[in-house]
Amino acid sequence: MTIPALPLGKAADGTPVEMPLLGFGTWQLRGESAYQAVRDALEAGYRHLDTATMYGNEAEVGRALKDSGVPRDEVFITTKLPPERAGKERRTIEASLRDLGVEAVDLWLIHWPPHRGRSVKVWQAFIEAREAGLTRAVGVSNYDNGQIDELTAETGQTPAVNQIRFGPALYDPAVLAAHRERGVVLEGYSPFKTTNLHDPALTRIAAAHGVDPARVVLRWHIQHEIVVIPKSKTPERIARNADITNFVLTDEEMRAIDALGRR
Repeated sequence: MTIPALPLGKAADGTPVEMPLLGFGTWQLRGESAYQAVRDALEAGYRHLDTATMYGNEAEVGRALKDSGVPRDEVFITTKLPPERAGKERRTIEASLRDLGVEAVDLWLIHWPPHRGRSVKVWQAFIEAREAGLTRAVGVSNYDNGQIDELTAETGQTPAVNQIRFGPALYDPAVLAAHRERGVVLEGYSPFKTTNLHDPALTRIAAAHGVDPARVVLRWHIQHEIVVIPKSKTPERIARNADITNFVLTDEEMRAIDALGRR
């Protein structure tokens, strides 16, 4: 499986950071289910894993990666800081690294904007963590444009990524354009929960390509260069969601799916 990647700039050591457009989400996966799902994802070809301190599964994700035999440098790992850990950034990422069993993550996100105007201080700590080599890139999650602009204005450093709830039914070209104007990669979570997979437009397009609607949704993200992180604990579905490189949506099909966001 060959999935395109987007550049996120350079790490502190000067090496380029690239984020695969397709990742595997682990929200709500705990314990042995999380471990096995990540093993299945890596076996299916995923090379991008998304976790978070809040998910409580970093140890299982790390153990699955280690046991898989896939080299660490072939897998892009994201984790996130809970907003209530504002002021404890260094301790939090060090705990994440221990649980994951890695020396650094590829991307560290502020999971939600912290309360009481603490966002800039947290962001400054994130920049310091990147400079210290604990994470190769830094970004945010669930931020709006104004909140992103505040971080840039106060620190001169723009988040590499903003991970938000996204899917065809939430598509807004202005949102995508705003991120690109700022040089921020848009990453979407909950791609299936946000969209009716039984929508006639999706089922028609899926039938035309001999795939299921879920893969049409994922392919739509990829062709828009929007990072997407589907989640499943079913081995067959995990493998099926990864199988999106053998068909291409036409411009007309892309427009039909875009239109779901205007309904």
